[in-house]
Amino acid sequence: MQLILNQSVSTETIKLLCLRISEIGFKGYPVKDGLTFKINIPNADEVKISQLKSVDGVKDLVHISTPFKLASREAKQTDTIVNVGDVAIGGENLCVIAGPCAVESREQIRSVAEKLSDMGVKILRGGVYKPRTSPYAFQGLREEGLEYLADVKKQYGLKIITEVIDTHSLGYAQEVADILQIGARNMQNFELLKAVGKTNKPVMLKRGMSATIHDLLMSAEYVMSEGNMQVILCERGIRTFETATRNTLDLNAIPLLKQLSHLPVIVDPSHGTGIRELVEPMACAGVAAGAHGVMVEVHCDPENALSDGMQSLLPSQFNNLYQKINRIASAIK
Repeated sequence: MQLILNQSVSTETIKLLCLRISEIGFKGYPVKDGLTFKINIPNADEVKISQLKSVDGVKDLVHISTPFKLASREAKQTDTIVNVGDVAIGGENLCVIAGPCAVESREQIRSVAEKLSDMGVKILRGGVYKPRTSPYAFQGLREEGLEYLADVKKQYGLKIITEVIDTHSLGYAQEVADILQIGARNMQNFELLKAVGKTNKPVMLKRGMSATIHDLLMSAEYVMSEGNMQVILCERGIRTFETATRNTLDLNAIPLLKQLSHLPVIVDPSHGTGIRELVEPMACAGVAAGAHGVMVEVHCDPENALSDGMQSLLPSQFNNLYQKINRIASAIK
């Protein structure tokens, strides 16, 4: 359910309404949707909530039909903008995130960070907790890697996005990260989703390898139901019968997610293809399809990378991509 409020409603009235909703046994999530104030009540009983229709400041009571009550366009018509410092993700903004799949050493991450910073990139990706298919593969530097990310964050003024894999890693990572990443393997780790939902950090939620768009939006709902509305959706390819590429990048998902949800949508062509030569054209296609940003893996020595070297771009290759997608974004505006 959703309470539509009068435009002149005061902040105090909104607080009192949320308190009344809590007393009835539900939880209200206030939102400003353009010029309209609303209170979304995802778990509401219509009969019990209907008593609030007569409260001063309430204009109407509306039923939200989709199961993702907070993430849907019904809940909020205007695009959500997630602000990460001076970087805005969503709306007409194009956000570019780049960096290595994994932090391997202090020198490695510093070298990449310096080159990306010089190009104008403002958000650096780098994994320190690495859930890998094989238990014998590189599992990440963990807290040591976070220390290296903190160093480059301070030195180059970059914002940091890194993956958390459980509540243990969340406890450490949120001290350094500006955006918490939930990887494809953990998209339906509901306890982890609830935990990041209790933080005040933006969350990038990557689509699972076999997840439907409905599954992705319901996972976003888990985060938002805990009060954290700063969710970014990421299309990173799904597993299909095709074996020529690592995954199949589902470009359909970009405009469809924008139609169904007000949340920002990022595309990851690195994991979406798994092939270096395909990253640039698919990044361009993603931006042309309306993605609010791209996330690309960049490594100074991809042939010797400890993780995902085959899909990582050299800094010079990334620079070409960076120029192209900015031109595409300007053209389609």
